[in-house]
Amino acid sequence: MIKVGIIGVGTVGTSVAEILRDNADVISARAGVDIVVKSGVVKNLKKDRGLDIIITDNVDDILDDKEIDIVVELMGGVDEPFQVVKKALNAGKAVVTANKALLAYHRYELQAIAGNIAFEYEASVAGGIPIITALRDGLSANHIESIMGIMNGTCNYMMTEMTNNGVSYDAILKEAQDLGYAESDPSFDVGGFDAAHKLLILASIAYGIDAKPEDILIEGIDKVRSEDIAFAKEFGYAIKLLGIAKKDENEVELRVHACLIKQEEMIAKIDGVMNAISVVGDKVGETLYYGPGAGGDATASSVVANIIDIARSGKSTPMLGFNRPMEGSKLTLKSTDDINSKYYLRINVSDRTGVLASVTKLFEENQISVETMLQRPSTSGSANLLISTHIALEKDVQTLIKALEAQDFVNATPVMIRIV
Repeated sequence: MIKVGIIGVGTVGTSVAEILRDNADVISARAGVDIVVKSGVVKNLKKDRGLDIIITDNVDDILDDKEIDIVVELMGGVDEPFQVVKKALNAGKAVVTANKALLAYHRYELQAIAGNIAFEYEASVAGGIPIITALRDGLSANHIESIMGIMNGTCNYMMTEMTNNGVSYDAILKEAQDLGYAESDPSFDVGGFDAAHKLLILASIAYGIDAKPEDILIEGIDKVRSEDIAFAKEFGYAIKLLGIAKKDENEVELRVHACLIKQEEMIAKIDGVMNAISVVGDKVGETLYYGPGAGGDATASSVVANIIDIARSGKSTPMLGFNRPMEGSKLTLKSTDDINSKYYLRINVSDRTGVLASVTKLFEENQISVETMLQRPSTSGSANLLISTHIALEKDVQTLIKALEAQDFVNATPVMIRIV
């Protein structure tokens, strides 16, 4: 019998315990051994969770329990979970976590500590989608050329409603909060940080890149407005928050931001709270993984799948999927300045003679070629210039934006969205 301790018996933790209880017959058949939850750690002992397990508010009751074989960490946060997981691994206990923030900062340290002790984390990226297993095991014969995906269901839900139903950003953010998709402080989701944590985990498996969130380009959807969506529709694009990892010779670019993406692309068709991740391998070509990215049962399903894997083998494959440095340790993180893309800009300007010529001149001075330009009325006496470019360097576009901000005819900081 395998005994499990759950640290953090909230929505997901409760669902893990319920799945192990309710589906015990099929789980036992697939694992080859009975798996039971012995105990769980909570902050509030007074709350009834409807589970027939030992409940405690002391983490050490699980970490020091020699009967516990697998520790499931569902605490959230970074520093405290790091200490808890370290202690579990040092005690020889296998660990399963859904904690993306923990892994975004400490995945390489934890891999070194774990060694041959099983450490699994399928639920940390895209909830119920088995993307970790696919990337680490199923595609292990491939050089990974790119990863691109919708990794945050809250942002995808908001963009879907803004695009399909014309809901304003402020209105859909409040609705997402009311529905429980977004927190009272939504910046972690709408600012792109949640997706960035997930992208970093995938990039480590694919490329062996040890980057932290502070090292990469992270933007959200908080500046997207109806004017941008109208432009996207007119030119055959959808707007999505994407996490992108792409190998370019010996460099890897990592970025999270809103994107204009052609409507015919599969990723562009993913609506609502669903997640989807495209992975391109040099031998297999493009593969696409789709499913629920959050929710108690979906996330718990991935946690339980990891528990079953550990019960079958007693140990895991290398945590990040490699025993030796990836790509001969040749790959480095590409500077954000050197990223190249097409760009869309919304520039609110005073509606007077000569402004358009001045804007065009600034584009030319910064070596940026305009592909399309539209002018749309805004408030009285002003207009929105909606401009898309040919491929340009990120540093040139950022210099252009600063130059535009300095002009007396530009009324607000220009909004920029990259075109994939």
